[in-house]
Amino acid sequence: MYRYFFSSDPLGFPVPCLQQQKMNRDERREALQKQEHRGQWASKTEYVLVTAGNVVGLGNLWRFPYLCYKNGGGAFLVPYGLLTILCGIPLFLLESSYGQYTQEGFITCWRKLCPLAKGFGYGNLVIRLYDFTYIIVQTWALFYLVFSFRSQLPWASCQNTWNTADCVELQISDSPSTNMTNQTILTNRTTAAIEFWERRVLAMSGGIEDLGTVSWELALCLLVCWMFCYFSIFKGVRSSGKVVYFTATFPYVMLLILLIRGLTLPGAWKGIYFYLYPDLTRLANLKVWVEAGSQICFSFSVTTGGLIVLSSYNKYNNDCYRDCFWICLLNSGTSFVAGFVVFSVLGFMAEKQGVSVDTVTESGPGLAFIAYPQAAAMMPLSHLWTVCFFLMLIVLAVDTHFVSVETFLTSISDLFPKLFYKPRRHEMFALIICIIFFFIHLVLVTKGGIYIFQLIDHYGSTRACHYIMALCECLALTCGLGADRFMNIIEDMTGHRPPVYFKLCWKYIIPVLSLISLIVYLVDYKHIKINDWYIYPDWAYALGWTMTLSSVLIVPLFAAVQMCLTPGTFRQVG
Repeated sequence: MYRYFFSSDPLGFPVPCLQQQKMNRDERREALQKQEHRGQWASKTEYVLVTAGNVVGLGNLWRFPYLCYKNGGGAFLVPYGLLTILCGIPLFLLESSYGQYTQEGFITCWRKLCPLAKGFGYGNLVIRLYDFTYIIVQTWALFYLVFSFRSQLPWASCQNTWNTADCVELQISDSPSTNMTNQTILTNRTTAAIEFWERRVLAMSGGIEDLGTVSWELALCLLVCWMFCYFSIFKGVRSSGKVVYFTATFPYVMLLILLIRGLTLPGAWKGIYFYLYPDLTRLANLKVWVEAGSQICFSFSVTTGGLIVLSSYNKYNNDCYRDCFWICLLNSGTSFVAGFVVFSVLGFMAEKQGVSVDTVTESGPGLAFIAYPQAAAMMPLSHLWTVCFFLMLIVLAVDTHFVSVETFLTSISDLFPKLFYKPRRHEMFALIICIIFFFIHLVLVTKGGIYIFQLIDHYGSTRACHYIMALCECLALTCGLGADRFMNIIEDMTGHRPPVYFKLCWKYIIPVLSLISLIVYLVDYKHIKINDWYIYPDWAYALGWTMTLSSVLIVPLFAAVQMCLTPGTFRQVG
């Protein structure tokens, strides 16, 4: 047990003064050994590419365009842009500066910043475990990619063994009467794309109570995904820093190709108009602003600890202040451009089917695995566009996933440096984690796996987690370290002193907005449903809230235990 008596270094940063202020020879040797095995980015380019790959992911491709459509089209850009300035960029700078200064993972960094907030790191650890489940999206995309090389795309035809009598193939015709017939048919029947997704890929059971058997094809795809993840991270930043030269840039090549193709489709501008047309009356709805704030947390990857770990591999004097603005601009710009790709295709589908755009779009997996494959099947050179799309989807998922695993491994290794920072230990640790979670995730490729995935997606890393984590992170800065001291630290590292508005955001604006968003979320809370008809049993909802609380409650509980066990005043403990 230790006790802190704070003094100040030249920057005004509180330095824990123990009875021995200088490290002895063994401690220095241990620190040098840790630094040697931990490593750093080989170049600034690697850091930028890895961080960009982490923040630019699947949420940019389907979540942002859907929210924009759902919440007033172009009007949604107003709260999104404003909250990017007030919350997204300040939190991004805060976390990347935390990591660069401490050179530690998202658990041990709080030893140097604010010991009372160490529970925040453990909460991040739990959230990271839930984030691992998103490898199933990469698995589905790989499955679709394999089927894209068939002579006939299986989601374009009803002549397959899994199709039912209610299946209908979309007829492409410019005849108004034919389009009206298509609209009537689709109202009462299901398309080939839906049946391929639900009956062939997922083989959906009746509910979470009936998990059924494991799909060996999906299990094989899952194994390939975990193997690729392992070989991306087994050498730490020395391997992941090289992988991103391809994985972080390739999606932009595919995005550009799909954008050009989408804009040349008939009816594309109908979809783009639907995407951008501002319904300004929606700005009066508080939920629109809350959803914009939620998208900021998802797309900027803040409050999950990943940015802390990635920046901890930087050199002390790296200009993280400038990096913050460029990466945030890249992230938001990618989301905006992805909207053109998605809605140009949806406008094309609406044109060909003779329906309105809002009847062909769907959020989440449905947009990526039903709407786009169905649209690609209606285009000339359909196999080419399908392969391009799913290659882009796979690479986007790869970046996000291996960064999640790498940040998890780094934070655990920093917690036990004597155990893990030795030759070959990181490789073995990474292999064990990948094997364990491969077997755990086999439950996601069962017939009831989609129900488990949706439950984890909704509760494991839900909005409540982001709001509470953002609130706690800012409180730790204000009450523990001090905003002024941290401004001095950033100036010392980068040579730039952040404007005073950053301090205002950290101390007042972000905590207030997080608290309001949390209250609105709880008041407006509704049980999750699948396809608007399946309702989970009560025990599943209880399990979901347990997942949410497992990452949230650990923050105040750890602080309370720390205060009870550590003698001294609140200021000395924190």
